[in-house]
Amino acid sequence: MSSPVVLILAAGRGERFLASGGKTHKLDALLGGQTVLAHVIQAVDAAHLPWHLVRPEGGTSGMGESISLGVQATAEASGWLILPADLPLIQPASLLSVAEGLKDKVVVVPHHQQQAGHPVGFRREYGEALRGLNGDRGAREIVMGARSQEDVLDLALADYGITFDIDTLADLRTAQEVGYVTSDVPD
Repeated sequence: MSSPVVLILAAGRGERFLASGGKTHKLDALLGGQTVLAHVIQAVDAAHLPWHLVRPEGGTSGMGESISLGVQATAEASGWLILPADLPLIQPASLLSVAEGLKDKVVVVPHHQQQAGHPVGFRREYGEALRGLNGDRGAREIVMGARSQEDVLDLALADYGITFDIDTLADLRTAQEVGYVTSDVPD
């Protein structure tokens, strides 16, 4: 099986970040001299996985539409890892673990300390359902349906970065404090 494509979802408006005092879009905010988005792309590149950036001019109506656009643009993929672009602390090993998990199950949901995180992985069997998403409804219902069919691998990871996103200026400060280049975040 070829590697799944990482869909980097970067179409949100980032309104909470701006409302918290941010001067730019949260993905363009600097963290250690690089943008939040650059950190995410670097992690994906370091994992040597193919990726597709979903950031259309004018944004989308929400995560569902972003996922749909990404899946449509990469229709020949063996599967997809759905990765919001505001997770700058994510480690390449986590991306690889989710991709590997797709060899055993059709859907993979990573967790850090019992908290679901990203990327959520889907094999191509769920391509039609993912293409059918729209608006702000993400893939939660698809995961719930897969869970009822025992198609989900819940994958425990030690990576705090799979659950830590940048929504506010305070989140950006926290990312700076915990060390944006380390996975040694205390449990």
